[in-house]
Amino acid sequence: MSAYLVGVLVPLAVTLFFRNSKKSEKKRGLLVDVGGEPGIAIRNSRFPTPLETAWEGVFTLAELFEYACKRHGDKYLLGTRRLIARENEVAPDGRTFEKLHLGEYEWLTYAKVFEKVCNFASGLAHIGHRREERVAIFADTRAEWFIALQGCFRRNVTVVTIYASLGEDALCHSLNETEVTTVICGNKELKKLVDISGQLDTVKRLICMDDEIPSSASVEQSGQWTITSLSNVEKLGQEKPAKADLPQSADIAVIMYTSGSTGLPKGVMMTHANVLAVVSSVRTIVPGLESNDVYLAYLPLAHILELAAENIVAGVGSAIGYGSPLTLTDTSNKIKRGTKGDASVLRPTVMAAVPAILDRVRDGVRKKVDATGGLSKKLFDLAYARRLSALNGSWFGAWGLEMLLWNFLVFRKVRAVLGGRIRFLLSGGAPLSGDTQRFINICLGAPIGQGYGLTETCAGATFSEFDDTSVGRVGNPVPSSFIKLIDWPEGGYLTSDSPMPRGEIVIGGPNVTVGYFKNEEKTKEVYKVDERGMRWFYTGDIGQFHADGCLEIVDRKKDIVKLQHGEYVSLGKVEAVLTVSPYVDNMMLHADPFHSYCVALVVASQPALEEWASKQGIAFSDFADLCEKKETMKEVQASFLKEAKKSRLEKFEIPAKIKLLSNPWTPESGLVTAALKIKREAIRKAFSEELSKLYES
Repeated sequence: MSAYLVGVLVPLAVTLFFRNSKKSEKKRGLLVDVGGEPGIAIRNSRFPTPLETAWEGVFTLAELFEYACKRHGDKYLLGTRRLIARENEVAPDGRTFEKLHLGEYEWLTYAKVFEKVCNFASGLAHIGHRREERVAIFADTRAEWFIALQGCFRRNVTVVTIYASLGEDALCHSLNETEVTTVICGNKELKKLVDISGQLDTVKRLICMDDEIPSSASVEQSGQWTITSLSNVEKLGQEKPAKADLPQSADIAVIMYTSGSTGLPKGVMMTHANVLAVVSSVRTIVPGLESNDVYLAYLPLAHILELAAENIVAGVGSAIGYGSPLTLTDTSNKIKRGTKGDASVLRPTVMAAVPAILDRVRDGVRKKVDATGGLSKKLFDLAYARRLSALNGSWFGAWGLEMLLWNFLVFRKVRAVLGGRIRFLLSGGAPLSGDTQRFINICLGAPIGQGYGLTETCAGATFSEFDDTSVGRVGNPVPSSFIKLIDWPEGGYLTSDSPMPRGEIVIGGPNVTVGYFKNEEKTKEVYKVDERGMRWFYTGDIGQFHADGCLEIVDRKKDIVKLQHGEYVSLGKVEAVLTVSPYVDNMMLHADPFHSYCVALVVASQPALEEWASKQGIAFSDFADLCEKKETMKEVQASFLKEAKKSRLEKFEIPAKIKLLSNPWTPESGLVTAALKIKREAIRKAFSEELSKLYES
């Protein structure tokens, strides 16, 4: 009993002490004097000048990789699961789904990967690819993607990154605009390239990551291009080694095409120095990031968040195990029933995620708990409430021995979903709801480093520190960045606002990229160089600074619509609030300036709505039928009102009418990006008739 009292009372005393010393709150960001447009600028409190590299003598990604391989030669670097079997499973409705039985991870050491990278770099030269020509990597995330990237860097070849889910128009645009001569891809992507071969102007060579090249790829007979496997290119390089042609820090490492949420994608030009600055920043922020960590890689490597993350992990000597969103957990769609998902086998310690993935983890756990019911549900709810109270600063929450007890009895099973060893999660790409952040903190027992950045800043701008447990914010400036707020009078956001300065977010530092490829007009519009030589990027996002120097995103210029009676609606802000509803998988708020109210297209959550209908005794023929019922729409609207009330939305911000959709929005449908952000214009066009009907009286 005395041990329990100590376990409870000591944390209470510590909490009380910190509560009474709040006046000496830690300063995470400090004011800094900068040039350019007037505003208020903040820097990282530990770095008076922007950080460029965290490794002595390392100034490019190629140098960082070589440094790591020489230092950690015998350690594991890249791991891939062995495919045991592919099976087709027939669902009750007659549809067929592919299921995979995957084995253990098979590993390549740093020394072996470096050998393969050098061989590929030499082979690339011998098949005729010249330094001044560009290579495109068009594939899902896998070990060969990383090897090809590093091989190109050793020849100082610029890599064009393209999402594997990109549509034909955007794919043709990206390859033709950059005049790519060599494309590195997988079997699936090779078939896409064959289909559009007549629209590609400059492609001469295709390198397939898979040894078995499909028979449909017989276009080479026409003389348009040659096709070979990546292993053959490596073999050629091994037989005929070529001297490395390493890049300089100012050379373009990557032309990364944005996911195109507002039309055709734009190619962002990133130098080695740009990416290294962000990699170095995260290296200094995440505590204990060393060679003992294991990272689960499953996000698209064509996204800067994943590309930077893998270079960080490799730079410190840790291991990268590859997976996919469809094989991530034991219950993922492509995992054969009774076999293990990637996380269970790899048991990672570090992961990166986008909010949509974390929302699914939260929803999946909640649905499982609700379905179990009984004592198990009551225990979970009690444990969660006790830990939430503690995280919110109450000394009456679960601390000490009680916290350990709940972790063992309740949350241990939840943590097993991602392997049970997660110690740090990095979230980026979109705003993370406070509800999801707290859920992950409690159930996984790991802090979430929520970051804010853009492709144009190599994903770097701000990042919440390890000990910052606040929600709703995106942290203080990363060591490589200065963050400035400037007035936006038209939207009513001023740096003189009280209690916090507000304005458009402008990012400066060595991580700010060169600009858009072959798009000088757009580059001049959003990139500026001040009188001191610092490069700034104008984000179009609206933020406010907290007293401790942390940033909060409050709006976006492009997302603001003025309604008929003069009220302003921030579409993204409202969507972030309402998607917390358990009935929502995705949604788009739509505001017509010629009307006084908003409407919404809502992709409904099938498990949640069908469970609700079953409890209510509502009969339906299929999910599409359920989505059309008035009772269903009324229930979803009620859940919106509940969330809106919690977040204090104005009445005009809440959609007056909704349309429930039964089919999900996927990157393949062209309605969301590979990072799962909605494409407003594409959705408006696809559902123009439905939107018009919602505004009919």
